[in-house]
Amino acid sequence: MIDFLASHLADVVGYIASICMVLGYLPQTVRTIRTRSTDDIALGTFLLMGLGGLFFLIQGLLLSNWPLFLCNLLTTCMSSIIFGIKMHNDYFKRKAK
Repeated sequence: MIDFLASHLADVVGYIASICMVLGYLPQTVRTIRTRSTDDIALGTFLLMGLGGLFFLIQGLLLSNWPLFLCNLLTTCMSSIIFGIKMHNDYFKRKAK
């Protein structure tokens, strides 16, 4: 009975963490898409966050841990969008100089 409750509690905590992570990335992603402004975004941060999300996505898939997988699928996509816009902006900013 204790193992059953602990397992379900771990799932609930995982889903809550997933929701928090996705909602944490969402405002920055929406803002970046709308404004195309990336001057205040650190390139290394979103590169490493995207890679970290990708590896957690793989781990979630291998462990069949769906909260971990789904959360990191979404956050990896959002990090990739921000990273791509940042790279595009930085490339054209250097080209203009």
